[in-house]
Amino acid sequence: MEIKQLITFNMAAETLNFTQTAKLLNFAQSSVTAQIKALEAELGTPLFERLGKRLSLTDAGYRFKTYAEKMVRISEEAKLIVSGTEEQSGTLMVGAQESQCTYRLPPILKEFKSQFPQVKLVFKPAHSDEMAREQLAGGELDVAFIMDTCRPGEALVIEPLIKEELVIVASSPHPLLQKSEVLPEDLEHETLLLTEAGCSYRNIFEDFFRAAGVYALNKIEFGSIEAIKQCVIAGLGIALLPKMAVEADIKAGRMNELGWKNTAAPTYTQIAWHKDKWMTPPLKAFIELTRQTFKNY
Repeated sequence: MEIKQLITFNMAAETLNFTQTAKLLNFAQSSVTAQIKALEAELGTPLFERLGKRLSLTDAGYRFKTYAEKMVRISEEAKLIVSGTEEQSGTLMVGAQESQCTYRLPPILKEFKSQFPQVKLVFKPAHSDEMAREQLAGGELDVAFIMDTCRPGEALVIEPLIKEELVIVASSPHPLLQKSEVLPEDLEHETLLLTEAGCSYRNIFEDFFRAAGVYALNKIEFGSIEAIKQCVIAGLGIALLPKMAVEADIKAGRMNELGWKNTAAPTYTQIAWHKDKWMTPPLKAFIELTRQTFKNY
């Protein structure tokens, strides 16, 4: 299989539209179709299927996509090694949770793009810390931001950046604001607004109840912190979130922080990469820029 075919496949897997893929890669549509068919013939299985007018990846296509992305990145890295050119290009795959993308990373991304305008940054959602670790171990990510307790990474290099404060927030006003410290039993009949399973601070929240033998029955799970915040503001329930995500809302009076005692191990935002990862100049620069930026928080 040729790198050109893999690049075409990756673009088609993103757009799910051969016409759009041809435009983006400056190919004729017939060339895109021919490359995909040649790739499917070599692999011995269809990578795409058409349901009516809708194009989608087959199960084999989903599995192959991870390897196709790896092979294209390795090809780009190999070109950089032998070329020795000063103008850096290629792709940097970064994994991060929504809260980090929204509240921590914008200044890093802005400065990085000014230093490496030809490097393509691709962000992949890492809804849980375990997902980020698995994607790093599998080579799907070059670097990832993890919000978790400090623990060994085995095959990973994991570097703490900043200690994160976790807060329980409720609408303003709320009866529990009168208490100096809320206990799990105080929240037993509240609706808990939770992030997705596997999220480190969701685990801390659930352990808070479990340790006291309290089991709240009213729970709503969200894929977005911003959705949780809006539901808190609307009085639909309470949530445990990183303070960085709600600090402005607390200051503006849109929600309030409840007093609670967090007995869990401290949570840190950490940056991680595979210990055997080839450290390209852009990757080195991204890590160092991250270190310097977090020193100012």
